[in-house]
Amino acid sequence: MGEFLKINQKIKPFNNKISIEGDKSLSIRWALLASQATGRSRAYKLLKSEDVLNTLNCLKKLGVKVKFKNDYCEIIGKGLNSYNYKNNLTLNAGNSGTLGRLILGLLVHSNKKIKIIGDKSLSKRDFSRIIEPLENFGAKFYYSKKNKLPLSIIGSKMTKPINYIENKGSAQCKSSVMLAALNTSGTTFIKAKKSRNHTELLFQYLKVPITIKKTKKFDYIKIKGGREIQSFNYIIPADISSSAFFIVLTALSNNSTLLIKNVNINPSRTGVLKILKKMGIKILIKNKKNYKGEEISDILVKSSKKIKAINCTPDLNSSAIDEFLIIFLVAARAKGVSYFRELSELNQKESPRLKWGSKILNMMGVKTELTNHSIKIYGEPNLKLTKPIKIKKYLKDHRVFMMSVVAALTCGGQWQINDSDSIKTSFPSFLKIIKKLNKK
Repeated sequence: MGEFLKINQKIKPFNNKISIEGDKSLSIRWALLASQATGRSRAYKLLKSEDVLNTLNCLKKLGVKVKFKNDYCEIIGKGLNSYNYKNNLTLNAGNSGTLGRLILGLLVHSNKKIKIIGDKSLSKRDFSRIIEPLENFGAKFYYSKKNKLPLSIIGSKMTKPINYIENKGSAQCKSSVMLAALNTSGTTFIKAKKSRNHTELLFQYLKVPITIKKTKKFDYIKIKGGREIQSFNYIIPADISSSAFFIVLTALSNNSTLLIKNVNINPSRTGVLKILKKMGIKILIKNKKNYKGEEISDILVKSSKKIKAINCTPDLNSSAIDEFLIIFLVAARAKGVSYFRELSELNQKESPRLKWGSKILNMMGVKTELTNHSIKIYGEPNLKLTKPIKIKKYLKDHRVFMMSVVAALTCGGQWQINDSDSIKTSFPSFLKIIKKLNKK
């Protein structure tokens, strides 16, 4: 598609089924944990996006053997704290906050300085939230711009377990501390605000000594570190965050039906489905099954003519945090005023997404009221666009790009969306699937 994408007409009605690429969160977590296991681990249907490939490249630099063979990726691990690397090593996390934060947890034992760098977007994000707890384990950090990338870490051979409170609902920070705890003798205690729990499920599957007590707002996690884990094979399910864009594309299109196969519907990730159902979107869960602790199913979605506004309760925020941009687009087509609050965490993503969501809707002629943590969206059920809209300078945030594409295909208008290569970070086949659905 080149450096920018032009869309001048709506998508045609479709009735189809698709398969979405592997879950990014699980792909990265599998790779990091496989690097700490003993023996050969294999992942099937691993997401081959820039974020995941950057993860594998970082592991190679840390002395881990990584191979792609036919339909799987293989990692040969040598156990906990087994990385072997040169002094003053530089690791590039690219655009991935998940990689940038989680890998620091695995480096708390590093006895040589390691520098972490990232792209323009990641270099603007706050790392203080993970630096503080990892310093308590015994790691030391050095940076030129406080709490931002690039930064360097030197670990300690004498790490000690910690008590940690995660009160922002950040799965990245929680998981980084969990990985540090895995490599530290003794018991680490974590009180974590509700967030996605892929790391906990993987720990349980790998028989890491972990106990979890759940309350309404927090999970209390206890990890006994220092026990070796064995190699493991994993079939990566489809990504719910990527699927959400096709759910909304179908819901806002005319006379269309779509079946999305083998999607990860982990309850800590399905806030988007709950919110969209409350708004009147026709979604059906089919063929549900359990795979190594994760819930997998097919998702059937149909066009929805009557969309309702929503007063979205904050208890759904953490389980839909990566999908709010596309949810905002649905609210723009709803009857009535939708209200979303306590969403300051959205501005800690690849771009300030709360601001960008409002900006794009305003460009479409939809009224919004924006604060630093909330947005009101005045829905236009009969929204029709004819004017030119140009999306640019959004720090190549893949979700801003995909939201814009879905808006163009369902609302009309003349769109030019710059930096179409942004989807390579998480969903390289996005435009190919769009083309497949729009083919008559």
